[in-house]
Amino acid sequence: MEKEHLEILLEDINSKFNLVLEGHAALDKKMDTKFEDLNEKIEQNTFMIGAVNDSLSKRINELDERLSTKLDAVAADLSEHRADTEAHRGVYRVKEDDPEFK
Repeated sequence: MEKEHLEILLEDINSKFNLVLEGHAALDKKMDTKFEDLNEKIEQNTFMIGAVNDSLSKRINELDERLSTKLDAVAADLSEHRADTEAHRGVYRVKEDDPEFK
């Protein structure tokens, strides 16, 4: 009777062990699937971030060029204005040269 009882116990343990292994295999497969999904999302986000970065870099460069052009134009206008003002010393005075402003 002990041998039969032991065989029944071993079969029961074996079936429970097989259930644990099946559960482990199912969890392993599920984790692999989640990791694949996550990697796909990371690749998509990396691509999208790269595209946004390229677009922003292009826009920043264009804006930099436009601002540089405008600043150069303002500097030229200011230089012309200053030269014109200094040419008409009798009518206009440059504040830096006026002793009243020092």
